Amino acid sequence: MTTPIKLAVSACLLGEPVRYDGRQKRDENIINKLGALFTLIPFCPEVECGMPTPREPMRLESEPGGSPRLIVISSRADKTEQMLTFCQTKLKQQEELNLSGFIFKERSPSCALLTAPLHSEAPCQIFTAGLFANEVARHFPLMPLEEAENLRTPYLLDNFIERVRVYDIPRYSGDIIPI
Repeated sequence: MTTPIKLAVSACLLGEPVRYDGRQKRDENIINKLGALFTLIPFCPEVECGMPTPREPMRLESEPGGSPRLIVISSRADKTEQMLTFCQTKLKQQEELNLSGFIFKERSPSCALLTAPLHSEAPCQIFTAGLFANEVARHFPLMPLEEAENLRTPYLLDNFIERVRVYDIPRYSGDIIPI
């Protein structure tokens, strides 16, 4: 008997009301197409690190040459350390789940892969990875990662499915694949 392949998915995409405004962004494409192939494991870094739902909107901000900071827009509270501390614990837990991929919510200050607006004094718009997604990419450098919006393109969806399956092979077959 084979172990089901598991994907971590932003909880809002699975219909959970965890967004800053207390709503969700249910994505039928992910639920129907990927849910038929894989076990979907929800995650929400903001809620899991102790932030309430609903909560004040946040964004990524940066001084020139500085690292992105997770800032609450109205109160100016800096949630960066809270998120990064959570990431250390959460990523160790996710190792134990034997995940084979992550699907993130685009444009999120915690979950975007490359589409989170970075607010700075730069003369042009800059986009970056959300704090949690960045830590996932650093912790699991070979794991397939994708933003939900990209999976609406059939070719990219098929490509992601294939990458997940290939990533999963060595862990369950016992084979060592030379690099």
